[in-house]
Amino acid sequence: QLQIVESGGGLVQFGGSLRLSCTASGFTLDRHTITWVRQAPGKEREGVSCITTTGGRKFADSVSGRFSISRDDTKKTVYLQMNNLKPDDTGVYYCAATTKAVCTVLDGKLYPIRPYEYLYWGQGTQVSVSS
Repeated sequence: QLQIVESGGGLVQFGGSLRLSCTASGFTLDRHTITWVRQAPGKEREGVSCITTTGGRKFADSVSGRFSISRDDTKKTVYLQMNNLKPDDTGVYYCAATTKAVCTVLDGKLYPIRPYEYLYWGQGTQVSVSS
């Protein structure tokens, strides 16, 4: 079955850290740009970070300087390291994969963020940050 699966979410206190993983099953990640997108209840979907096949990285302004992204294609996994977490970081975090070289930051916001723009879209992992 071709899919990507997120893991690593949980409950953390303000200022804490979490590392999310996005692992491919049934295919390799090395030809895919991977994007992390999050959504909180009652809020719009928000692009967080992306990493291209050549290791290029981009971040939304809201997480720049606090989050980092990396990939290990031998493990078919992309990691999102989240430090200095804030309550506003709470939400369901999805990873998405595309073979297109698309990842743009416009006015501080990262795109694309719509599921139909990706080949694969995970089921999400919950991140909750308490104040």
